[in-house]
Order: sequence, then structure tokens, then C-alpha cells
Amino acid sequence: MNKHLQQVRDFHRKFGIKQPDDGEIGHLSDMDIVMRQALLLDCGSETFKAIASGDLIKILAGLVDLSFNALAAIASRGDDVIAVSANWRQDGSVLSLMRVLSEKINQCTSGETVHYSGLYAICTHLSQRFVNADFDEAFQIVHQHLMSGRGDAERLDLSPALFE
Repeated sequence: MNKHLQQVRDFHRKFGIKQPDDGEIGHLSDMDIVMRQALLLDCGSETFKAIASGDLIKILAGLVDLSFNALAAIASRGDDVIAVSANWRQDGSVLSLMRVLSEKINQCTSGETVHYSGLYAICTHLSQRFVNADFDEAFQIVHQHLMSGRGDAERLDLSPALFE
């Protein structure tokens, strides 16, 4: 199982969020998909605002939040992350970044694991290639913060995950 997905499943267990037991496959209802999409759109909006302001730490936080929510949908289905390619080339335009994220978020309206996996894959890719950050370290920081149960996300410092 993907290590980040396992951490999301651990978070769900700790806070009593419904998900199938290990090895069982579940189903997302239409309303579950709508709710997941609303969360992804909120995270996407915050990420786009961070891109517009050029704040790398907030962009990284947005990419991790998008990933966490995509993985939460996969965990709610009882699936595992599907290996998919993440295609994005730096072309000097932030519009290409916005387009690829918008497209991946929009594909998640299917409720299919492959599309949530695609969003996760592009977020990890962009964290490394666009933000120049250690996605795994950033994810660990966010996961530890969430597991602690503290609600002060505004003070969460992801700067240790940025490469010099």
C-alpha cells in the first residue's frame, strides 16, 4: 500500500472516519463524490490563490492538501493508489500549471480511483518540479499536525520541506 495512503487510512481510523477495512472494497455514493469534489475545489482555489501570490510555502501546502483529499477518497473506497504518469512541463507560464491542476480536479468528478490517483501523482510531481520541495517531508509534517488534533493549520511551517 502507498505510504501516504496508509497515513490517510491511519488518520481516518484515529478520528472515526468511515472507510472499508483493509482488503475490502467500498463504494462512493453520488453524494460522497459531490462532497469530495467540493473539498477538492476548495483546496484547488486556495492553491490557485497561492500560485497567484507566488507564495511557495502556500503552494506546497495546497498541493499537499489536494493530495490528502484525493487519497482520502481512495481510502474511502478501500482501494490503493494506481500508478499513473504525471505529465507537466515547465513552459514558463503559470497558466499551464493551473490548467493541469484544474483538469485533474475535474476528472475526479468520476469518483474513480484512477482519477484521484492522477491528482495525487500530479501534486507530488509539481511539488518536486515546480515548487522544488520534498513532497514526502511536507506530507509528513501535515500528517503529524493532523494526527495531533490541533486546529492551528495557519501556523503550520512547511519551509523545512523546501530545497534551497
